Amino acid sequence: MDVDRVGRGAAHGAALAMTPYALIKLSWVVGAVAGLLPIGRGFDMADWVVLNTVTIGMAGIGIVMALALVRPWGMRIPGPLVAFVAWVGTGFLVPLLPYAVLDALLGLSDGRQRHHDDDGPSVPGWEAALIQISFVGMGLGLAVALPVYLRRRWPQVFAGRVGDAGGSGSRLVPWAVGAAAVIGVVWCFWALGGTVGMAHPAERSPGGRLLDGVWGVWALTASAATWTVSRGRPSRLPRRLPLTLGWLGTGSLFAWSAWKLPLTVYLAVARPAAESLPEDLALATVLHLGAVVAGAVMLTALVHRREPLRPSPRPVGSPP
Repeated sequence: MDVDRVGRGAAHGAALAMTPYALIKLSWVVGAVAGLLPIGRGFDMADWVVLNTVTIGMAGIGIVMALALVRPWGMRIPGPLVAFVAWVGTGFLVPLLPYAVLDALLGLSDGRQRHHDDDGPSVPGWEAALIQISFVGMGLGLAVALPVYLRRRWPQVFAGRVGDAGGSGSRLVPWAVGAAAVIGVVWCFWALGGTVGMAHPAERSPGGRLLDGVWGVWALTASAATWTVSRGRPSRLPRRLPLTLGWLGTGSLFAWSAWKLPLTVYLAVARPAAESLPEDLALATVLHLGAVVAGAVMLTALVHRREPLRPSPRPVGSPP
């Protein structure tokens, strides 16, 4: 099988899948400014335009990132920049694929009215379906295309077996691994119905509990994968397996908590009467801050090698 060809197809598919989402969001902005579409409940015009403009920009970054994985100009972009954007992007999207499958199988969203960003006028069914397809398609495409790109640009990181590159060398890694494990246990506990640490247990939805479970499992996966790679003990396990799982898990920890941390801090400080979270805000702030730091520290352990990290000069599409 031509792995590079599969990666190219997946990257182009990811960019194509995200296009409907960007166009839908653009229509919401243009329609609201022109007075043809209502704005979301609880927003004024400026807030609605800014919110959706930001998400349009994020979608555009995702499309450019997907194309950078396979186009020749992508190899000229500084490697750390591509790696960071790809890490955050896959952290947002790929870990949610199990949620999309389980949500569809369990019917958690059936019969519930869909809204613009859960806080506005109802969304037509076809529009909601395209948004779901955009996220799932982008996630699946990146899940295939990104490892191909990373192995092509930095083959030495994926080469060999666990233990070949030695330990991480950082004293922070064991603490980060432990913190991620604790955070994952807390989220799984909440997903299973636990109420300790909950300020408003009655406000929890089945979908919210499922998300807690998905994030908790990925946090535990990141912790286990990073520990496996960083402890430096020789193993017959190919390095690429825990490295890939660790990449996705640490990306999920960092991306989603970095996204939710500002909102949690705002709610904790401003205490708006109309907005709240089921979790205790102080505890949620600590968990999200710990997840951001732990995710970043564990990533450094995953990419650690004894030898210097040098990009491969092999051009896109050339045989391995």
